[in-house]
Amino acid sequence: MTTALSPGRTRRKAWTRALRRTAERIVFVTALVLIGALFALPLAWLLVAPFDQNPTMAVKWPQWTLSSFQRLMDNPYALTSILNSLLIALGTMVVVIALGTLASYALSRVRIPGRDALLYAMLLLSSIVTGTAAMVPTFQLMNLIGLINTHTGVILVLAGGLLPTVVFILKDFMDSVPKSYEESARLYGAGPGRILADVVIPVARPGIAFVAIWSVVQVWGNFLVPYLLLRDPASQPAAVLMYTFYTESGQADLRLISVFALIFALPVLLIYFVVNRKFGFRFYGGIKS
Repeated sequence: MTTALSPGRTRRKAWTRALRRTAERIVFVTALVLIGALFALPLAWLLVAPFDQNPTMAVKWPQWTLSSFQRLMDNPYALTSILNSLLIALGTMVVVIALGTLASYALSRVRIPGRDALLYAMLLLSSIVTGTAAMVPTFQLMNLIGLINTHTGVILVLAGGLLPTVVFILKDFMDSVPKSYEESARLYGAGPGRILADVVIPVARPGIAFVAIWSVVQVWGNFLVPYLLLRDPASQPAAVLMYTFYTESGQADLRLISVFALIFALPVLLIYFVVNRKFGFRFYGGIKS
């Protein structure tokens, strides 16, 4: 036997549900505002502090000046360090993309026992054996082969650390390329190199673009490896040079750090927007055969 609810009780339940939804929305919006503020404040400081006569760690209306930029230009290694960072980042990206593409394509097409276990083992070991743990053997190895204080040594070490993850990511994109495409190319006489360049890479291009940007970002702010292998200040990247920005009293020089941090962030942002405009980061491939 069912009993109908009174109109008053029905209205109270409707008001309760409405109040509950309103409270949930208020809490949700408040949380979004707080999270947005946590991300926005450092960005606001990065945009404002370089133009402040006396910057502090707080975000405030600046005393507008460009003298900090002039001070940075007086540093003989400032612009050189940016170029060094670009050289190391782009060099590592080229090595990682070239070797990662070949390795991931081979693992995708060649059936070998324990292939998946090998991939997961590579990824696991690259996460466990970090740069700090391998610092001493890395230095000894580079010293043994004569690559101390060279950009080549830094690029090889950084590329070796990134390759397992790159191969793991790119293999999924290689798997998405239908084998029927390759079979059609073979009927027209295309060899393995031609098939890879003209059939596989164009389909897997969004994944390669993502890996390229990811590699640059991972290398761009890397401090440990360049600090360990590069002794000449003229060859050190920006992440290492920034460590030297201190006043005579031993305090962090916020004027130089803020200006240099702004300039240091611009190349990566520019590369991201250029690649995003060209590829759009639409991660899709062909239909698996």
